[in-house]
Amino acid sequence: MKSYYDVQQLLKRFGILVYMGNRLYDIDMSRLELAKIYENGLIGRKEFLQADLILHQEYLQEKAYQQKKRRKKE
Repeated sequence: MKSYYDVQQLLKRFGILVYMGNRLYDIDMSRLELAKIYENGLIGRKEFLQADLILHQEYLQEKAYQQKKRRKKE
């Protein structure tokens, strides 16, 4: 697992599709859903940590992108 797309495919295996209209919200909700899958023992610790790290990195990148975009408008 190397990308946000891979994490989305993992969630899709469990019938979870996340779309809230805002990428930051999508990533947050994906992290919540991922945690629930892990808590219920459906995925292993290694897979959970790898997916969570990817989501965390995606969140930081998206937040930086949105801040940069906001600064350009000012």
